[in-house]
Amino acid sequence: MLQKLKHGWGNINYKVEILAGLTVAMTMIPESLSFAILANLNPLNGLYAAFIMGLVTALFGGRPAMISGGAGATVIVLIALVQTHGVEYLFVTVILAGIFQLLVGVFKLGKFIRLVPESVMYGFVNGLAVVIFLSQLKQFKTIQAGQEVWMQGPELYKMLALTGLTVVIVFLFPKITKKIPASLVGIVVVFALVAALGIETRTVKDIATIAGTLPPFHIPMVPFSLETLQVIFPYALVMAGVGLIETLLTLTVVDEMTETRGDSNQECLAQGSANILNGFFTGMGGCAMIAQTFVNIDAGSRTRLAGVIGAFAILLIILVGAPFIEMVPMAALTGVMMVVAFLTFKWSSFKFIHKMPKSDTIVMLVVMAITIFMHNLALAVLAGVIISALVFAWESAVRIRARKYVANDGIKYYEIYGPLFFASVSHFIEKFDVDADPENVVVSFKESRIADVSGIEALNKLAEKYRAKDKKIVLTHLSADCIQLLKNADVLVKVDINTDPTYKIPYNVQ
Repeated sequence: MLQKLKHGWGNINYKVEILAGLTVAMTMIPESLSFAILANLNPLNGLYAAFIMGLVTALFGGRPAMISGGAGATVIVLIALVQTHGVEYLFVTVILAGIFQLLVGVFKLGKFIRLVPESVMYGFVNGLAVVIFLSQLKQFKTIQAGQEVWMQGPELYKMLALTGLTVVIVFLFPKITKKIPASLVGIVVVFALVAALGIETRTVKDIATIAGTLPPFHIPMVPFSLETLQVIFPYALVMAGVGLIETLLTLTVVDEMTETRGDSNQECLAQGSANILNGFFTGMGGCAMIAQTFVNIDAGSRTRLAGVIGAFAILLIILVGAPFIEMVPMAALTGVMMVVAFLTFKWSSFKFIHKMPKSDTIVMLVVMAITIFMHNLALAVLAGVIISALVFAWESAVRIRARKYVANDGIKYYEIYGPLFFASVSHFIEKFDVDADPENVVVSFKESRIADVSGIEALNKLAEKYRAKDKKIVLTHLSADCIQLLKNADVLVKVDINTDPTYKIPYNVQ
């Protein structure tokens, strides 16, 4: 059973947490820069988002050791808005998205992430691992004559060698000791090797300069009108949804990895607050970053301290450390992220894929495909959940059955097994033989329940058929909620409340 986390500050291993935080900062910087540039933003907008998101969620989030920053999943949603209306509209959209996320936390809607099936989780994680790996391949490309082409010759060989060295170090160093994060060791060793031998290779500086000041307070310069709201509302809604889906799925994955339980509603509050601050301090917004979270977990972090250290490390780099960090080889960071992609992928899912129901396999592959080819995490998860729900509904529908017998008093009894809802009503109606049944028919719902208005309508149609034959039908053994549902709908069929059971089921969902 997962142990619920209370605060996330207990039993701190300061050495592990500090080193993990520094490693996270190193891997977060190039990703934040890349997505900021992709969205035609100032690179500092990405770094400010990494600092603000990282600090606020580390201090107040519902999942210690989870890392948030300027994630591409949320920024990609806003690229079209920036192109059509400019960066000021992005800032106000991020604020509105933060308000939406805040409301989800206030009304405690974060628990609905538990409705995501395991097959969707596998597809999400595997698809994201492939996306992380493929995104690193761009580091093996260069610009020639204004076009992006694959590296060739010595340039390619150096990049491959340095990346490969990083991968080897990250994989093998934990066999020597786990007291120092292997990712950090890999980055430092490759950095030192490049500096000592004077190897010419791509560095962080080749992406963008990262020197700057403290995040400035800035009220978005947009007209505060209904027209502005009409423009930003759909973008904000999608950004909030994408951000929360990726965040809460990351939280669930980390719960399983650490055998503890985070607070999804608290995480929604923290994410929303951080994005509101982003909008007022020129950050591009963001959400949880699953790759950096895995780097953090793999480095041994289990408390909030690593996230705080990582956030302040990014701020310190912006203020004074930019010249040093800009010299870090991109090959080292690429190698670290490739290892993260490899470790993120649920290889075990292939071991029992032939044992899984075909529907679960299809769901997993669909979610993977949408994540990989469309880079739309929200759509991938939504599609997976819908397919799983439809499969469940169909399987539940075809399994509804009835035990029939005629008692000594001449009354025919139908004992229904399985829920009566929209997908099962046709199978339910087929169980009855109105023409051959006696005058009195009793339908027992002791092992069933009426779930929706389609079930009520099916009972009304059944009652009309028996009434047309001058026969009576009575329902028995209905639970209190089913009785109330029938009363509200004013159904034609009679209910015998004297035989209705009282279900004393504890209800304690948080």
